[in-house]
Amino acid sequence: MNEPIERAAQLPLARRFRNFLPVVVDVETGGLNAARDALLEIAAVFIEIGPDGTLSRGETHSFHVKPFAGSNIEPASLAVTGIDPFHPLRPAIDEKDALNRIFKEVREAVKRHGCKRAILVGHNASFDLGFLNAAVARADIKRNPFHPFSTFDTVTLAGAALGQTVLAKATMASGLAWDSQAAHAAAYDAERTADIFCKVCNFCLPSFFEAEAKARALGWHDDLPATLGIDPTSPVADENTP
Repeated sequence: MNEPIERAAQLPLARRFRNFLPVVVDVETGGLNAARDALLEIAAVFIEIGPDGTLSRGETHSFHVKPFAGSNIEPASLAVTGIDPFHPLRPAIDEKDALNRIFKEVREAVKRHGCKRAILVGHNASFDLGFLNAAVARADIKRNPFHPFSTFDTVTLAGAALGQTVLAKATMASGLAWDSQAAHAAAYDAERTADIFCKVCNFCLPSFFEAEAKARALGWHDDLPATLGIDPTSPVADENTP
């Protein structure tokens, strides 16, 4: 077995991203204003690490969301997404319920992988994080498992690695299929974003191992919890506390 694979066999996901757990999030909304416009769909896709150190897309958790009271919905946004927020057969749940369900899964994944906190991965990630944080504030959720401002943005990653910044073009440039009929649904867009994130990170795996060796030489390896446990002050320490 070669040296990179030997190292990867010992490599937890926590170490790959400095104790952060990357979770891909996509939202579909009633506009561009996170404070005013409705959150209509949210999806979270988990990332897994294999024995050779490569990343792959994991489980998807997605929900249709009821517009919050007094929210604005722009017709132009609905024309893009095709969402009918008030369709009687739409299986939507309250915003707080959707967030708590996703956050419960995120907290469990953070603990399982020995991470300290989740970090949002998104395509134009500031948009998704802005709507997520606004919804958290409206729902008065005190323990958000996501970092409040840091993200991994696949626009940057795809632009650097693939020369494309549009999600559809980046997906196809990476050799993956794109279904325009399924696009603009939170689950579908989040899964394609996760695929791009994994693909670009896997491109970078040789440079990661080189940097990992330098980190060990500099004594930086001590920042990983010895037991891969959770800091009791972490926002994910108690999975039952929203």
